[in-house]
Amino acid sequence: ENRQVTGIADKIMRRMRSHGKDRWVCTPKDFLDIGSRAAVDQALSRLVRAGQLRRVGRGLYDLPRVSPTLNRPAPADLDSAVAAVARRDNIRVMPDGLVAANRLGLTNAVPAKADYVTDGASRTVKVDGWTIRLRHARPTIMNWAGRPAAPVVQALRWLGPRAVDDPQTVTILRKRLPDAVKRDLVKGVRALPDWAIPVVHKIADREASAA
Repeated sequence: ENRQVTGIADKIMRRMRSHGKDRWVCTPKDFLDIGSRAAVDQALSRLVRAGQLRRVGRGLYDLPRVSPTLNRPAPADLDSAVAAVARRDNIRVMPDGLVAANRLGLTNAVPAKADYVTDGASRTVKVDGWTIRLRHARPTIMNWAGRPAAPVVQALRWLGPRAVDDPQTVTILRKRLPDAVKRDLVKGVRALPDWAIPVVHKIADREASAA
Protein backbone atom coordinates (compact mmCIF):
# COMPACT_ATOMS: atom_id res chain seq x y z
CA GLU A 1 0.00 0.00 0.00
CA ASN A 2 2.87 2.37 0.80
CA ARG A 3 4.35 1.75 -2.62
CA GLN A 4 0.98 2.52 -4.19
CA VAL A 5 0.70 5.82 -2.30
CA THR A 6 4.28 6.72 -3.32
CA GLY A 7 3.42 6.05 -6.97
CA ILE A 8 0.31 8.22 -6.71
CA ALA A 9 2.30 11.01 -5.00
CA ASP A 10 4.84 10.96 -7.87
CA LYS A 11 2.05 11.24 -10.45
CA ILE A 12 0.42 14.08 -8.52
CA MET A 13 3.70 16.02 -8.49
CA ARG A 14 4.23 15.44 -12.22
CA ARG A 15 0.74 16.76 -12.96
CA MET A 16 1.22 19.77 -10.66
CA ARG A 17 4.47 20.72 -12.43
CA SER A 18 2.99 20.20 -15.88
CA HIS A 19 0.63 23.14 -15.23
CA GLY A 20 3.57 25.54 -15.36
CA LYS A 21 4.21 28.80 -13.49
CA ASP A 22 3.49 26.89 -10.24
CA ARG A 23 0.25 28.81 -9.72
CA TRP A 24 -2.20 25.97 -10.28
CA VAL A 25 -4.41 25.11 -7.30
CA CYS A 26 -5.80 21.58 -7.17
CA THR A 27 -8.25 19.48 -5.19
CA PRO A 28 -8.27 15.69 -4.60
CA LYS A 29 -10.91 15.41 -7.33
CA ASP A 30 -8.27 16.45 -9.92
CA PHE A 31 -6.43 13.15 -9.30
CA LEU A 32 -9.21 10.57 -9.05
CA ASP A 33 -8.10 9.09 -12.39
CA ILE A 34 -4.79 8.19 -10.69
CA GLY A 35 -6.12 6.33 -7.64
CA SER A 36 -8.95 5.93 -5.14
CA ARG A 37 -10.06 8.93 -3.08
CA ALA A 38 -8.52 7.44 0.08
CA ALA A 39 -5.17 6.82 -1.63
CA VAL A 40 -5.15 10.29 -3.23
CA ASP A 41 -5.92 11.91 0.17
CA GLN A 42 -3.08 9.92 1.75
CA ALA A 43 -0.64 10.92 -1.01
CA LEU A 44 -1.61 14.62 -0.71
CA SER A 45 -1.12 14.54 3.09
CA ARG A 46 2.28 12.92 2.64
CA LEU A 47 3.32 15.57 0.07
CA VAL A 48 2.21 18.38 2.42
CA ARG A 49 4.19 16.85 5.31
CA ALA A 50 7.25 16.61 3.05
CA GLY A 51 6.90 20.27 2.07
CA GLN A 52 6.42 19.44 -1.61
CA LEU A 53 2.86 20.76 -1.61
CA ARG A 54 1.12 23.24 0.66
CA ARG A 55 -2.45 23.21 1.83
CA VAL A 56 -3.92 26.65 1.05
CA GLY A 57 -7.51 25.92 2.06
CA ARG A 58 -9.79 23.06 2.94
CA GLY A 59 -9.07 20.43 0.28
CA LEU A 60 -7.04 22.96 -1.78
CA TYR A 61 -3.34 22.54 -2.57
CA ASP A 62 -0.62 24.26 -4.59
CA LEU A 63 3.16 24.12 -5.09
CA PRO A 64 5.06 26.21 -2.53
CA ARG A 65 6.31 29.43 -4.15
CA VAL A 66 8.60 32.14 -2.87
CA SER A 67 8.06 35.78 -3.83
CA PRO A 68 11.39 36.97 -5.29
CA THR A 69 10.76 40.58 -4.24
CA LEU A 70 9.68 39.87 -0.66
CA ASN A 71 11.79 36.72 -0.25
CA ARG A 72 8.99 34.98 1.62
CA PRO A 73 6.25 32.49 0.67
CA ALA A 74 4.08 33.91 -2.11
CA PRO A 75 0.32 33.82 -1.53
CA ALA A 76 -1.87 31.36 -3.39
CA ASP A 77 -3.29 32.51 -6.70
CA LEU A 78 -6.91 33.42 -5.86
CA ASP A 79 -8.29 32.92 -9.37
CA SER A 80 -6.70 29.46 -9.51
CA ALA A 81 -8.15 28.63 -6.10
CA VAL A 82 -11.62 29.74 -7.20
CA ALA A 83 -11.26 27.74 -10.43
CA ALA A 84 -10.35 24.67 -8.32
CA VAL A 85 -13.48 25.11 -6.18
CA ALA A 86 -15.57 25.48 -9.36
CA ARG A 87 -14.15 22.25 -10.84
CA ARG A 88 -14.61 20.38 -7.59
CA ASP A 89 -18.17 21.51 -6.94
CA ASN A 90 -19.23 21.53 -10.61
CA ILE A 91 -20.28 25.19 -10.56
CA ARG A 92 -19.51 28.21 -12.74
CA VAL A 93 -17.78 31.21 -11.18
CA MET A 94 -16.59 34.62 -12.39
CA PRO A 95 -15.29 37.80 -10.69
CA ASP A 96 -17.90 40.28 -9.50
CA GLY A 97 -18.27 43.72 -11.10
CA LEU A 98 -15.91 45.75 -8.90
CA VAL A 99 -13.12 43.17 -9.23
CA ALA A 100 -13.59 43.08 -13.02
CA ALA A 101 -13.70 46.90 -13.32
CA ASN A 102 -10.55 47.24 -11.22
CA ARG A 103 -8.65 44.69 -13.35
CA LEU A 104 -9.70 46.42 -16.55
CA GLY A 105 -8.41 49.77 -15.24
CA LEU A 106 -11.88 51.33 -15.08
CA THR A 107 -11.74 52.17 -11.37
CA ASN A 108 -9.07 52.74 -8.74
CA ALA A 109 -11.42 51.35 -6.10
CA VAL A 110 -9.72 48.25 -4.71
CA PRO A 111 -12.02 45.42 -3.64
CA ALA A 112 -11.84 44.90 0.13
CA LYS A 113 -12.72 41.24 -0.31
CA ALA A 114 -12.33 38.73 -3.10
CA ASP A 115 -15.90 38.60 -4.43
CA TYR A 116 -17.10 36.27 -7.16
CA VAL A 117 -20.52 35.39 -8.56
CA THR A 118 -21.64 31.80 -9.11
CA ASP A 119 -24.54 29.67 -10.28
CA GLY A 120 -24.00 27.63 -7.09
CA ALA A 121 -25.05 28.48 -3.55
CA SER A 122 -23.81 31.67 -1.84
CA ARG A 123 -21.03 30.94 0.66
CA THR A 124 -17.53 31.88 1.75
CA VAL A 125 -14.32 29.92 1.14
CA LYS A 126 -11.11 30.50 3.10
CA VAL A 127 -7.91 30.46 1.02
CA ASP A 128 -4.48 31.28 2.40
CA GLY A 129 -5.75 33.89 4.86
CA TRP A 130 -8.25 35.36 2.37
CA THR A 131 -12.01 35.11 2.62
CA ILE A 132 -13.50 34.54 -0.82
CA ARG A 133 -17.19 35.34 -1.11
CA LEU A 134 -19.22 33.41 -3.67
CA ARG A 135 -22.55 35.09 -4.33
CA HIS A 136 -25.35 33.35 -6.21
CA ALA A 137 -26.24 35.22 -9.42
CA ARG A 138 -29.16 34.81 -11.80
CA PRO A 139 -28.80 32.87 -15.09
CA THR A 140 -28.73 36.03 -17.27
CA ILE A 141 -25.46 36.98 -15.55
CA MET A 142 -23.99 33.48 -15.29
CA ASN A 143 -24.61 32.72 -18.98
CA TRP A 144 -21.50 34.83 -19.66
CA ALA A 145 -19.27 32.59 -17.51
CA GLY A 146 -16.35 31.18 -19.45
CA ARG A 147 -16.80 33.61 -22.37
CA PRO A 148 -14.01 36.03 -23.37
CA ALA A 149 -16.19 39.08 -22.68
CA ALA A 150 -17.36 37.97 -19.21
CA PRO A 151 -15.16 40.42 -17.20
CA VAL A 152 -16.21 43.33 -19.44
CA VAL A 153 -19.91 42.55 -18.99
CA GLN A 154 -19.41 42.33 -15.22
CA ALA A 155 -17.57 45.68 -15.20
CA LEU A 156 -20.28 47.36 -17.30
CA ARG A 157 -23.01 46.08 -14.99
CA TRP A 158 -21.10 47.44 -11.99
CA LEU A 159 -20.54 50.85 -13.61
CA GLY A 160 -24.22 51.13 -14.50
CA PRO A 161 -26.06 53.28 -17.08
CA ARG A 162 -24.59 56.70 -16.25
CA ALA A 163 -20.90 55.96 -15.71
CA VAL A 164 -20.71 53.45 -18.53
CA ASP A 165 -21.40 56.00 -21.26
CA ASP A 166 -18.44 58.02 -20.03
CA PRO A 167 -16.11 58.62 -23.04
CA GLN A 168 -13.07 57.65 -20.94
CA THR A 169 -14.54 54.23 -20.16
CA VAL A 170 -15.24 53.63 -23.85
CA THR A 171 -11.72 54.79 -24.81
CA ILE A 172 -10.01 52.55 -22.23
CA LEU A 173 -11.99 49.49 -23.28
CA ARG A 174 -11.61 50.18 -26.99
CA LYS A 175 -7.82 50.36 -26.58
CA ARG A 176 -7.37 47.47 -24.15
CA LEU A 177 -9.75 44.80 -25.37
CA PRO A 178 -8.52 42.27 -27.91
CA ASP A 179 -10.68 41.88 -31.06
CA ALA A 180 -11.88 38.44 -29.88
CA VAL A 181 -13.38 40.04 -26.75
CA LYS A 182 -15.02 42.83 -28.77
CA ARG A 183 -16.53 40.25 -31.15
CA ASP A 184 -17.84 38.23 -28.19
CA LEU A 185 -19.45 41.38 -26.74
CA VAL A 186 -21.22 42.12 -30.02
CA LYS A 187 -22.31 38.48 -30.37
CA GLY A 188 -23.98 38.50 -26.94
CA VAL A 189 -25.25 42.07 -27.06
CA ARG A 190 -28.94 41.06 -26.95
CA ALA A 191 -28.39 39.45 -23.55
CA LEU A 192 -27.29 42.82 -22.10
CA PRO A 193 -29.44 45.55 -20.54
CA ASP A 194 -30.72 48.05 -23.15
CA TRP A 195 -28.51 50.87 -21.87
CA ALA A 196 -25.36 48.78 -22.47
CA ILE A 197 -26.04 48.06 -26.16
CA PRO A 198 -24.94 51.44 -27.64
CA VAL A 199 -21.88 51.38 -25.36
CA VAL A 200 -20.86 47.96 -26.66
CA HIS A 201 -21.12 49.19 -30.24
CA LYS A 202 -18.89 52.16 -29.39
CA ILE A 203 -16.34 49.90 -27.69
CA ALA A 204 -16.38 47.37 -30.53
CA ASP A 205 -16.08 50.10 -33.19
CA ARG A 206 -17.12 49.44 -36.80
CA GLU A 207 -14.74 46.59 -37.53
CA ALA A 208 -15.91 44.41 -34.63
CA SER A 209 -19.57 45.44 -35.09
CA ALA A 210 -19.52 44.07 -38.60
CA ALA A 211 -18.16 40.71 -37.40
